[in-house]
Amino acid sequence: MPTDRLALAAGALAARLAAALEHVGGLGADSRAFLERMNVEPPPDAGEPLRRLAGSLALSPLEVDLLLLAGLPEEHEGYAALLRQLHPQGEPRPTLGLAARLLGGDDGRLRLRETIETGPLVGSGAVAVDGEGPFFERGLIPATGLWSALHGIDVWPAELTAHPDPIVSAGLEEWLESPEPARAVAALAQRETCTVLVSDEDPIAARTRGAAIVEHAGARAFLATVEQPAGVRLALLHAAVRGCVPVLELVPPAEPARLLEPNLASAAGPVVLCVPTGTLALRARRPVLSVRVTPLAANARRRLWSAVLPELAADAPLLAARGVVEPSYAAAAAADVRTLQRLDRKPPSPDAVTAAIRTRAGVSVTGGVKLIRPTATWESLVLPHETIGRLREAADRLRHQTRVLDEWRFLAGRAGARGVRVLLSGPPGTGKTLSAEVLAHELGVDLLLVDVSRVVSKWIGETEKNLSEVFDAAERSQAILFFDEADALFGRRTRVSDAHDRYANLETAYLLTRLERFEGLAVLSTNLRQNVDNAFLRRLEFVIELEEPGRAEREALWRCHLPNEAPLADDVDVGELAVKYPLVGGLIRNAAVAAGFLAAADGGVITRTHLDRSLRREYEKSGRPYPALAH
Repeated sequence: MPTDRLALAAGALAARLAAALEHVGGLGADSRAFLERMNVEPPPDAGEPLRRLAGSLALSPLEVDLLLLAGLPEEHEGYAALLRQLHPQGEPRPTLGLAARLLGGDDGRLRLRETIETGPLVGSGAVAVDGEGPFFERGLIPATGLWSALHGIDVWPAELTAHPDPIVSAGLEEWLESPEPARAVAALAQRETCTVLVSDEDPIAARTRGAAIVEHAGARAFLATVEQPAGVRLALLHAAVRGCVPVLELVPPAEPARLLEPNLASAAGPVVLCVPTGTLALRARRPVLSVRVTPLAANARRRLWSAVLPELAADAPLLAARGVVEPSYAAAAAADVRTLQRLDRKPPSPDAVTAAIRTRAGVSVTGGVKLIRPTATWESLVLPHETIGRLREAADRLRHQTRVLDEWRFLAGRAGARGVRVLLSGPPGTGKTLSAEVLAHELGVDLLLVDVSRVVSKWIGETEKNLSEVFDAAERSQAILFFDEADALFGRRTRVSDAHDRYANLETAYLLTRLERFEGLAVLSTNLRQNVDNAFLRRLEFVIELEEPGRAEREALWRCHLPNEAPLADDVDVGELAVKYPLVGGLIRNAAVAAGFLAAADGGVITRTHLDRSLRREYEKSGRPYPALAH
C-alpha cells in the first residue's frame, strides 16, 4: 500500500482513471482489482516537492494532474501494464487522448491541447510529449529523474554532474561585501527573476563563488555542471523540486567560434551561471548581474587557512604568502592533509599543505615547460656570502608579506605588489638554475622551468596564449616561474620597421603587464644583463649578478661535486684543481662526474689522469685552451 504523499496522489488519480475506464467498459477484472488496491484517499497536499515544483513553474491544476498521470508508469509496474494495454502502439505511458478523457472530457480537448502546446508543464521540460502520430495518440513522459526527485529521493540525472560537497565560504567575507557580489546577494535574497553571471577562467572557482553568493543570501544552492544545452532545463527542474537556487557551471562548446546560449525561459526565479570569461551569449530579456571572480587578498587567505586548518593557524601567514588559492581547493587540501596525518601519525605541516594543493591543482605543463620538484638546499650553493644573502632576501620578501604589506600597509592597493621578480645574470654554469631551485625548496613549492625557445611562436597571438597558460599554471600550483635564457622574451624592444617588429613589441608589452600582475616568485636568467629591456629591469625587485667563482669558491665546488664516498687517489689535490682550472660550477660538476665514470671503468679509484681527461673535454667543449696539469 502506498505510504508517501506522491504515491497517494497518484493512487487518487488512478481511481479517476478506473472510473473513466469503467464508464467506457475498458477495464478488465485484474486491472480493476489492482486499481482498487492502490486507491487510497490522499491527504490535502500531495507532498512538498510537488508543491514546490508547481509553485515555481506556476502549474495549473490541470497541469499538476497531467504530471501525475505521466508519472503513473514510474510509480508502479501495474500502472505501466495497464497503460500499455491502452496505448495504440502498446507503450507503457498514457496518451493525450486518455488524458483528455480522464481530465477534461470531450469539451476539454481544446483546453488540454492549448495547455500542452503553450503551458509551462511541457515548456519547462517537466513532461515531454512523445511520438510522431496524431496529437491525441502521443504519449506523456516525465523528465529524467523527476519522479524520484518528487518522492524526495536525491537522484541526479546522467545529463548533470552534481556537486553535493559542502560550500566553503571562509575567506570570502570581503569579496562578498564588494559591490558586484553584494548586488547579486541582494537580488537573490529578494528572489528577483534575474541571471547572476559569475565569470572566471577556473570553472571550480566560478562555481564555488556562485554557491557562496547563494548561501550568503540565505538560500540553498543546487550545484551542477551542464555539458549539453538540454541539460539546463533539466537542472532548473531539479533545482525547483528541491527549492534551491540553481548554480550551473556551463561547459563551453568545442568549436571556438560558438558561444553558449542557455535557454532560461522556464526559470521563474534567480539563476546563477558560471562560465569562462567571454564564452556566453545572453539574449533573453532577463536582467543580468555580472560578478567577476577576483583573487583573495592576503588577509582573506590567512583567515581561510585558519578556518580550514585550525591546527596550522600559526602558519596561516606563511600559507597565505605562498600564493592565491580558492576556498574549495584549500578545504580539499586540508582534508588530504588530515588523512595523511592519520596514516603517517605525524602532525600536519605547511609543506604537506603545499604538496596537497599541487596534487589537487593538476598542473598541465605544455611542451615548453618542465615541472621540477626541488631538492637543492642552501648548502648546495657555492656563492659569495653577499649573493646568498640577496637570494635569502628574495625568499624573505614572500615570507614576510603579511607583516609588511598588510599590517604596515606598504604598497596598499598596488596590483602585483605581492609578486617578487628576480633577475639572475651571469655566465653559463654559474648557478642560476640551481639558485632558482634552492629558492623553490626554501619556500616549499615547485619550480616551473620555462623553455623560452618553445614558448615563443611565429604565429600571431600564440606566444601570448602560451605565456598566459604558463602564468596561470604557476599561480594555480603556487610554483616558482623560472625563465631560463630569458633574453628572447625580455630583450630590448626595437624600432618598428615591419609587421614582425610590431608584433614582437606587442608580445613584450603583454609580458611586461602580465609579469607585473604575477603574484608569485618569478625568476629570470640571462647570460648578458645588457640585453634585457630597461622596462623589465625597472619592474624587478632583485637583480643579482652571479660571477665566475674565485679560487676559494672553486675549491668548495670541487669538494661539493666529489662526494665523500667517492674513492680518490692520493695524487688528487682539490686545492690544486681549484688553482689551475678557473672553471664555473657547471663545468666542474661535469668534469667530476665524468672522472667518476672513467674511474669506474678503469678499476674504481679516481686519479689525476681521470680528472685530466675529463677536464680536457670540458675545455674543448667550451672552446678554451686547456692548461695541462703539471705532474
